[in-house]
Amino acid sequence: MMFDDPAFRDSRPIDRLLAVMARLRDANGGCPWDLAQDFKTIAPYTIEEAYEVSDAIEREDMDGLKDELGDLLLQVVFHARMGEEIGAFDFDAVAETIVAKMLRRHPHVFGSAHTDSNRSATQAAVNDNWESIKAAERAEKHSGDQPSSVLDGVARALPALARAEKLQRRASRVGFDWGAPEPILDKIAEEIGELGAELATADKAKITDELGDVLFAVVNLARHLEIDPEVALRGTNAKFERRFKYIERMLLEDGRSPEGSSLGEMDALWHDAKMTER
Repeated sequence: MMFDDPAFRDSRPIDRLLAVMARLRDANGGCPWDLAQDFKTIAPYTIEEAYEVSDAIEREDMDGLKDELGDLLLQVVFHARMGEEIGAFDFDAVAETIVAKMLRRHPHVFGSAHTDSNRSATQAAVNDNWESIKAAERAEKHSGDQPSSVLDGVARALPALARAEKLQRRASRVGFDWGAPEPILDKIAEEIGELGAELATADKAKITDELGDVLFAVVNLARHLEIDPEVALRGTNAKFERRFKYIERMLLEDGRSPEGSSLGEMDALWHDAKMTER
């Protein structure tokens, strides 16, 4: 395809993007970097672009969001192109698969039983039905000697906090859950106590294990409070960054630096930073 041809310029944007990717992956004159990539090497970029989309949304940056969504779409096109090269799937197959999935998982919208009562279904009922359909899909896909599990299909590559929340939510659907947030606070205290006991052993593996239990229990509390732990921690990260930069700024105005200051001095400035936020 000639990329300066009017036919190219007048084609649909998605078709132009697919053509650009095909050219980049062309063994005869394509981009050496793009040609050297495979699914595994591209996966980290796919994850990074998804986070950048989330960041633009959090900052309410619509121009940035448009740009980041384009970067994420490029990742889909990249994976689809590599799939096409090995005869596994192409972009159209990817799109058709998600169309079929959306039709299947929205019977209240697209199904034959699309009645007035279905149209007025609550969000909670829709979510329950969605999860039931997903569970049936997992059972249908399951094969092998091991029995299927409600925990099947929770991606291991998810960030640990997000995966913990998904595992807990899956277990909750079959009744394995706390009834209220308050007992979880007791569980967190129990896990912190066990962590404290292991600190005396200096056994790094056991300490790591107990610290994981603390974090898992905290995620469970967040889930019961209907708070996304990733969002909560991002907020605390931003708060820490803001307050520490205040410390640096105040010290700089006094001709000093954190390295040349005591912990007590910096802690006092930290307290001042907290006061300025109230």
